[in-house]
Amino acid sequence: MPAKRTAAKGASKEQMLQYYRDMLLMRRFEEKAGQLYGMGLIAGFCHLYIGQEAVVVGVQAALEEGDQVITGYRDHAHMLACGMDANGVMAELTGREGGYSRGKGGSMHMFSREKNFYGGHGIVGAQVALGTGLGFANWYKDNGKVSVAYFGDGAANQGQVYESFNMAKLWNLPVIYVIENNQYAMGTAVKRASSETELHKRGISFGIPGEAVDGMDVEAVRKAADKAAKHARSGKGPYILEMKTYRYRGHSMSDPAKYRSREEVDEVRSHHDPIDMVKEKILEKKWASEDELKAMDKEVKAIVNESAEFAKTSPEPDPSELYTDVLVEV
Repeated sequence: MPAKRTAAKGASKEQMLQYYRDMLLMRRFEEKAGQLYGMGLIAGFCHLYIGQEAVVVGVQAALEEGDQVITGYRDHAHMLACGMDANGVMAELTGREGGYSRGKGGSMHMFSREKNFYGGHGIVGAQVALGTGLGFANWYKDNGKVSVAYFGDGAANQGQVYESFNMAKLWNLPVIYVIENNQYAMGTAVKRASSETELHKRGISFGIPGEAVDGMDVEAVRKAADKAAKHARSGKGPYILEMKTYRYRGHSMSDPAKYRSREEVDEVRSHHDPIDMVKEKILEKKWASEDELKAMDKEVKAIVNESAEFAKTSPEPDPSELYTDVLVEV
């Protein structure tokens, strides 16, 4: 279950409304992606982020222009958080020419150098080493930027993660490691797969500080991410944030998630949903009315519907694309 909600103060009306809209966009986008998958318009793997929206929204709010983001394959929300266009993301999911990787990357492999998004990556934990490399580049250039490497509780047991930790602390690289602990990895509960279940403690032997955060509370996430970014940017080295979050869907669209009960999922959705918690605060403080929030939802749905239409009407890649962006040795 997610950690007990902590009291994080300070978000303004404008910030809270932006958090709400950003999370709504991610939720509606992922719901639409699930529909397109069911219609056969998205093939291969598709890992939805529904339930985890507060993590990426809160972390992104703490970053500055030029900071880099890299993550695993549950990555669509991270792209939207970085400012990537919904049309391009959805078109890539459907394998169309208008996608960010021109239809060749699909759900797990799209990038935007313009938005400093260095990809979703299909190999579990591989992005952690690459994110550390981005941190090395920032350190070498002394440009004041930080890199954020997201990975899940399952990837937290991969060997390259600890090789990365060692190098990052050895040189005090400006890297924030965000562990999105959604409790079940690919389908095995953390307590059954990890001898140390407090994942934020995994950096102790390297001298890397870490903390556990209620990943369902966007304000708590923002507060922790601010602290981590300040630490990394000031030359003190890497920082680990364990976001205790929860995915409502299975690991991927092909996973029926029979390893947990329906009651457990309903409990989280009813009492810990990140979007509902922000909505409650907005209404409580009278920062917006129900009608205004409904209008915002309508606006977001229109953006998502447009992205789906764009994805369906964008042409498939020309066969010549098979030979672009590929190194061929003769």
